[in-house]
Amino acid sequence: MTLIQTLFLDAGGVLVNPNWERVSAALERRGVSATAAQLAAAEPRAKRDLDTEARIVATTDQSRSWLYFDSVLTHAGVALSEATDAALEELREYHARFNLWECVPEEVVPCLRRFRSMGLRLVVISNANGTLRDHFRRLGLDAHVDDLLDSHDEKVEKPDPRIFEVALSRSGARRETTVHVGDFYNVDVVGARAAGLRAVLLDVAGLYEGFDCPRVASLTALADTLRG
Repeated sequence: MTLIQTLFLDAGGVLVNPNWERVSAALERRGVSATAAQLAAAEPRAKRDLDTEARIVATTDQSRSWLYFDSVLTHAGVALSEATDAALEELREYHARFNLWECVPEEVVPCLRRFRSMGLRLVVISNANGTLRDHFRRLGLDAHVDDLLDSHDEKVEKPDPRIFEVALSRSGARRETTVHVGDFYNVDVVGARAAGLRAVLLDVAGLYEGFDCPRVASLTALADTLRG
């Protein structure tokens, strides 16, 4: 890669993950058994199922979120039912107040520090629900990034290139020295490219072989590549 001065980073699936323990507990209260480990293992394939051009064009981030949870349950071998619907409704209410994507992978803070040590400006661009800024403050992640854009507040969401244009303007970043990192090809890579940016796909389960973009299995791998 040529010189990089700014990283745009997706939030969900890159810096924060769903709290699968909370999801498992909500299911258990309705008599549905699914461990957090089972749900987490099913998540990449559920996400991959949603990541098609047709699905992304036909849905919003909010509607995709709950299709995503149904797909996670299905891939985890859990039959959809009134009980799973009730559990997901409880989780929707929690998410609206606090944000369910509240688990920070162990590599995240060390990698953000590594990126900063390379002199990179870090800007989070997330399709979110208006809770992102308070959420990152609650998790202690706000101190490790330079700015955050929540699609709810900006009134535009990825893959619309306008949210990337806002991020460029607000951060003072230059298009040619900025790279966006996300976990959905048809949201993050397609959206960033539409704004004239390079993009890297975080593909933790290796499900995007053959796609026309750089892929990394972890933020640590990205940091190693940038350092190299």
